[in-house]
Amino acid sequence: MSKQGLKNLDSLLTQWTLETGNVYIIDLNKVANVLKIDLHSIPYSSRILIESLLRNIYLKKYDDSYAPFVTKLATNELTDVPFTPSRIIMQDFTGVPALVDLTAMRDEILERGGDPTKVNPMLRTDVVIDHSIQVDSFGHKDSILFNERMEFKRNYERYQFLKWAESTFQNVKIWPPGSGIIHQLNLEHLSTVIQVDDTSRGAFLYPETVLGTDSHTTMINALGVLGWGVGGIEAEATMLGLPANVRVADVVGVYLDGLLPEQCTSTDLVLYCTQVLRNEDLTGCLLEFIGPGTRELDVTDRATISNMAPEYGATVAYFPVDDFTIRYMCDTNRSSLASLTKRYFTYQGLFRRPDSPLPNYSKIITIDMSRVTLSVSGPYRPEDRFPISKLGQSFRQSVRTQKSKEALIPKQTNSKNLQDGAVVIAAISSCTNTSNPYSMIAAGLLAKNAVQHGLEVPSYVKTSMAPGSRVVTAYLENGGLLGYLEKLGFYIVGYGCTTCSGSSGPLDRDLEKLIKEEGIYTAAVLSGNRNFPARIHPTVQANYLASPPSVVALAIAGTVNIDILKDPLGFNPDNYPVYLEDIWPKRSEITNIIQHHISSQLFETTYKSLETKQDRWNSIFSTKTMLYEWDSNSTYVQRPRLFTGSSVAQTTVQRARILAILGDDITTDHISPAGAILPSSSAGEYLHSMGISRNEYSTFGSRRGAHEVMIRGVFSNSRLLNRTARGREGGFTTHFPSGDLLPIYDAAMRYKEEGVPLVVIAGKRYGSGSSRDWAAKGPALLGVKAIIAESFERIHRSNLVRMGILPLEVIRDDTWDYTDFRGTELISFPTIEGIVSDSLIPIIAEKSDGRIVKLSARVRVESSDEYTYYMNGGILPHCLNVLTET
Repeated sequence: MSKQGLKNLDSLLTQWTLETGNVYIIDLNKVANVLKIDLHSIPYSSRILIESLLRNIYLKKYDDSYAPFVTKLATNELTDVPFTPSRIIMQDFTGVPALVDLTAMRDEILERGGDPTKVNPMLRTDVVIDHSIQVDSFGHKDSILFNERMEFKRNYERYQFLKWAESTFQNVKIWPPGSGIIHQLNLEHLSTVIQVDDTSRGAFLYPETVLGTDSHTTMINALGVLGWGVGGIEAEATMLGLPANVRVADVVGVYLDGLLPEQCTSTDLVLYCTQVLRNEDLTGCLLEFIGPGTRELDVTDRATISNMAPEYGATVAYFPVDDFTIRYMCDTNRSSLASLTKRYFTYQGLFRRPDSPLPNYSKIITIDMSRVTLSVSGPYRPEDRFPISKLGQSFRQSVRTQKSKEALIPKQTNSKNLQDGAVVIAAISSCTNTSNPYSMIAAGLLAKNAVQHGLEVPSYVKTSMAPGSRVVTAYLENGGLLGYLEKLGFYIVGYGCTTCSGSSGPLDRDLEKLIKEEGIYTAAVLSGNRNFPARIHPTVQANYLASPPSVVALAIAGTVNIDILKDPLGFNPDNYPVYLEDIWPKRSEITNIIQHHISSQLFETTYKSLETKQDRWNSIFSTKTMLYEWDSNSTYVQRPRLFTGSSVAQTTVQRARILAILGDDITTDHISPAGAILPSSSAGEYLHSMGISRNEYSTFGSRRGAHEVMIRGVFSNSRLLNRTARGREGGFTTHFPSGDLLPIYDAAMRYKEEGVPLVVIAGKRYGSGSSRDWAAKGPALLGVKAIIAESFERIHRSNLVRMGILPLEVIRDDTWDYTDFRGTELISFPTIEGIVSDSLIPIIAEKSDGRIVKLSARVRVESSDEYTYYMNGGILPHCLNVLTET
């Protein structure tokens, strides 16, 4: 940008007159003229970032030194951009610990002689309670009532805290249990796409943007809203006024071509896209979906694709605003915003038309939608997609791999006739797919056809349906389909994440006992977005992702050891075989129900009624006080240790011990599980010592406001393979030099008493999966100073830095192989004080026999702001220092 442009940001403003008064906009056409660049050559997401950057400089939220970043964004040059969104959105598993941290900061500021009320969110923050409901009851009309009652019983203390937070903090809105799933609520109801803010320098009109403490926040990209997931730690700082940082490495175009085959759904498409895009190494990239194929997808189809951006490794999966966006806004009761949205986005060059020129992308990846088939992904990773016809073959291969045998183990007939491959969980769940009327109505029609053919679901299958909003229930009921789903056992069990987030609830006790005693290799099928080992249920070995109609079909089959396109799903009352093709619905049938039973009025009445269905929530008592009254006996909400000890980073590490040596694809589920707390675990033993009965241990996810529970759960995933644990699965390690095999928590505490720093060694894609901040908080509280890995996933790398843990990315060469480490080594690296972004430092590994191995690693601290946070011991101590000083 020219010096003249830098000095006179007023020249970039244009004033509009609206019914509500005058507003200013940062005029992107004027910006392009100053840059002497064609506006349409800049990727859409970069245009939005440019507008945000210049507006915040003009409003004095950022200083002028950031202005040159505009040119870098416009020319696809690597840059780290400060970013302040319009709003923050959280789900309760991440929202509770974030609000607990802010609450503790108030106490800390008061103890330092400051004003506690300075700790207050400056941005609108919505917290949606959707992760806490569990499938305790299923297969009955009143299952939802039982599950909701159990949810409130288990989580009363957490909900009481959230009500206190809503009444005490400004700009915080809590969406009670039963409101829906965070991303579907965001898509259907919360998002405005366009935003007007009153500021000290006048009212400004600009594109809505959002950051969420859930990695699937990208689902809102389908509506033309730029947003992505961040860790709760980063969100807390952004709430308090610090900008987030986004590294814009590459903006990649994904060119969709061809027509989706008749029988396929958007689920099949996104699983195919995930497989293709995961192979492209898109970590840190912003994706924009372009091409004629985008006009074959409505907003809900696009939402399915955008939702799974974390699974294919991208920061953003953006669909620019177009006529489909405007139509969806009208269809979901936002007509009043639609015309202004179209006017603004068209004027700013942000509205995409069929003849819009392609921007200059770093590269373009072509996906031919006509090649998509009915698909499933699994049994362990979302990117492991294959045609549904090969499901049986895939399953048998996974059994051979796990059991080290050449064939399935034949089972004698047992009381439930359960065989390897039995589907014991079949769940229509997750906003990924329940936000899509086409997929849900397809499931309902398939159920109708199945019932009319006399098919049933085997009794050992735990069936459930958990829509992301009550709109789904309304149109299924109005279309006459809900009853057919119920006849197959797919009763509504709640309006929350349930099975997709690991809250599938218990299996039948006798069934679970049979599975364990006979070593039966069982499966789960779900319409979710993740299927990591032990995530869905600890007893289930194979987890497959599929579309809602495919989930219903596989539930009827009762097994994944099947060629579902050739083998019969079952037999009718006359003992004639019934095949998938006999019950798969036609596209015309599905679209007919959509046209007749989904309207803007349906969305209006459904969301208005939410306010009148909160009697149980409204009955929770909470008082408004400046400070929270911590209960020392609580095992749900505890004052965290985050502000105790030094607020200065350890800039050098000498003779650190290795707490864990892990492989590739270590997810945040491995690092900090969300599922059930086992009595034999360190966390279970702690809860027992606090007088909590076993049936009330609940899950790690629900106890994220209690650090004493959470630090005992670090690296405790039952399927974790730690090379220092001498072959034992789960949360164990060997303490050196004693050689004792201990739970990881116990070993870490012993090292802490000995004054020994810790490191963790891993392979590729460390920290993939969800955004959970406890996957960084937990290791930090255990004394981990650095993670040494081959590569990191974006959100987790950011979380590590913001918790004062150094992410070191090894430069792989002949000297590096994590499998060469045994855990006996001592690890050292020199001071990182004064380093610049992505600097290389040496790592010295001292072997037990005295040999020295030297490695080179890149310090993955990516901006001057991140360096500041790290040197202050993390972003929260930094925020605390800033607030105390002011």
